[in-house]
This record gives sequence, C-alpha cells and structure tokens, in this order.
Amino acid sequence: MTLHRQRGFSLLELLITVAIGFTIAGITFVALMPLFTKNHIDLAYDTTMMALRNTRQLAITQSHQYYVNFAQPGTITIQYQPAAVSGVLPPIQQVSTYTLPKDVTFNVVGGFPATAPDSFGAGIAPIDFGQGLGAGSLTYVCFMPDGSAQDNLGNFNSGILYLSRLADNNIYTSRAVSVWGSTGRIRGWRLFKQAGAPTWVQQ
Repeated sequence: MTLHRQRGFSLLELLITVAIGFTIAGITFVALMPLFTKNHIDLAYDTTMMALRNTRQLAITQSHQYYVNFAQPGTITIQYQPAAVSGVLPPIQQVSTYTLPKDVTFNVVGGFPATAPDSFGAGIAPIDFGQGLGAGSLTYVCFMPDGSAQDNLGNFNSGILYLSRLADNNIYTSRAVSVWGSTGRIRGWRLFKQAGAPTWVQQ
C-alpha cells in the first residue's frame, strides 16, 4: 500500500506571506493618503459652493429671502424667511443642514496671502462676510429675490470664507469661496505658488 504524504504551508511560510501582505497594504495606504485628503477638501468645497448657489437660485425662483449660515468647525445651515402676513414676518424656518468632512474646517492657515480673493479682507478671519459694513465679520449671507446678497439691515453683504485641513501642513490644499454682495456672484478660489509666493487663483 502506497502512502501519500500531505504537504501544506509551514508556519514560517504563512508568516512570511502575511508580512508581505501587510507591507503591501501599508505602502498602498500611505500612497493613497494624499488622494483621500484631496477628496475631503474637494467634497467640502463642492458642498459649500452648492449650498450657496442652490440657495441663491431658490431666492430668485421663489421670490423669498434665504439665509446661508456658516458655523465652525464645518456646518452650513439653510434658512427661509416666509413672506409677511398682515405686515408681520413669520419666524424663519430651517430648510437643511450640511456638515463638512470632520478633517476639513472653516479655518485660516498661517501663510495665507495678505490680499484675500476679490480683496475681501486680509486672510485673517475664517468666515468673513460683511465687508465694508463696519460691523465685524458676519457669519451669514442672505440672498434676496433679485439675486443679491445682503445683511439683516438691507446692506449689500460681500465676503469670503476659507476651507482648510488642519492636519495638513500644506497650505496649497486650502480653498476659498467669495460672495459679491451687489450681484450675489459666487466664486471659488485655490492657492497656487506663483513667483515663489502663494497666490489665490479663481477655479
């Protein structure tokens, strides 16, 4: 009778295989981290732009006032002001809330240019609306039926906000979004290195 000896992996071979697998997984994870970071910044930027643009469009098409409120570290709240009834304004109603990825916040990073996009501020306040109104930094924009952005007193409300990832030492991953009060124009910005210095460039 012939005996057939069964052959399998030895413990040493199994450990070597597992070690190689972990090494490849680690290298892949490290290589993909910049991509994950960029995706989070891009998601936060796209969410902010979408919230502003969609709200402005709602204000125009529905002929009502809509508010976009920004709160640190990364919350955007949309509110709606119903029309007055017998000369009395009803309470403001909440429409929706957006939350940015946890590693991305409304924040200013050291090294930002002193000249902000559209010349709104000096790159110091992370949420800096109310430019030129002398009331400090406002944290909201109110879109009107004519498409303009105003404050609670009816003044044109221009300003800017910044999106940054604090865990990242690279300021060039930061984004900015500006709103021009009189027209309600919304523009996105990104930092690029030009002539050896960071410069905001419209996206």
